[in-house]
Order: sequence, then structure tokens, then C-alpha cells
Amino acid sequence: MIRSAFWPTVAVAVIVYFAGAAIVGQNGLFSLAGYRHQRADHLATLKTLDDERDRLAHHADLLDPRHVDPDFAEEMVRKQTGQIRPDEVIVPVN
Repeated sequence: MIRSAFWPTVAVAVIVYFAGAAIVGQNGLFSLAGYRHQRADHLATLKTLDDERDRLAHHADLLDPRHVDPDFAEEMVRKQTGQIRPDEVIVPVN
């Protein structure tokens, strides 16, 4: 009787092992909520990076050598060199 129950017992043990791994394993159903949370975080990061890329692309378009925006170019040069015009007032920010 023990010999006849050995292989079915092994088969049931393998099925239980894989079913348990499918539910509580590293990629199981319980980890699905964590993946959804990570996806939401990554989508928020992607949105931030897309906005930054669009801002930098806009600045690159303003500095295109074929048609430079004079106001933006002046702002960039003044920021880099620390120049101040006589009619400007500097407001310190702490």
C-alpha cells in the first residue's frame, strides 16, 4: 500500500510546491501589489523626466544658432558671467 501511494504523494507535493510558489513566491500573486506600486512610482518619475526633457528641448530651440532668441541668450550669458545692469535691483534670497 505504501508503494502504491508513493508516486501520487510525490505528484501532489510537486503540485503544492508550484501552487505555493505561484501565490507567495517572488513573482507570485502577493507581490503583484508591490509591482503595481513600483509601476506607479516609475510612471511618476517618467513624467518628471519627460517634463525636464521638454524644458531642455525648448531651451535648445531658443539657442539654435540659426535663430537665437536674444532675450534668452542675454539671460543665459548674464547668469553665467554674473553681470548686472545699472538699472537693476538685487534682492537677496536666503
